[in-house]
Amino acid sequence: MADAKWYVVHTYSGYENKVKANIEKTIENRHLEDQILEVRVPLQDVVEMKNGVAKQVQKKMFPSYVLLNMVMNDDTWYVVRNTRGVTGFVGPGSKPVPLSEAEMIPLGIQREDIQVDFAEGDMIVVTAGAWKDTTGVVSSINMQKQTVTINVELFGRETPVEIGFTEIRKM
Repeated sequence: MADAKWYVVHTYSGYENKVKANIEKTIENRHLEDQILEVRVPLQDVVEMKNGVAKQVQKKMFPSYVLLNMVMNDDTWYVVRNTRGVTGFVGPGSKPVPLSEAEMIPLGIQREDIQVDFAEGDMIVVTAGAWKDTTGVVSSINMQKQTVTINVELFGRETPVEIGFTEIRKM
């Protein structure tokens, strides 16, 4: 069996979740669980201001696009391509192109797992980037994004700053 790769499918605007549900139902009906492994609509957390109140909501990272982890063959191509709401695969002409490793890392799909030796409340030093040589206290750790939020003193007040795991070390 061939390797499963991540592909991008273009959908009608606002149909992302319907397309995801339809593909998942078709996978179940046609017993394609071993060929189409995952269907994903990437979301990100954003803070919106409404009526002076900050509210955290999830927004689609790529409106009108759905990501699929699948083995590309005639059956899977046909199922996805003929799903209601799908306009086609992303790629030149009619040939779908899988995402590269570099394209998948920012999406949080596939990445190397980094083991961390610090926890919330620990003091750390930033070793790279704009905040290099700054010390701060860890206020939160996001394993999925592989970032840590630290509180640093900026203009005499505590300010939260998000730093990647690879740019810090424990004091």
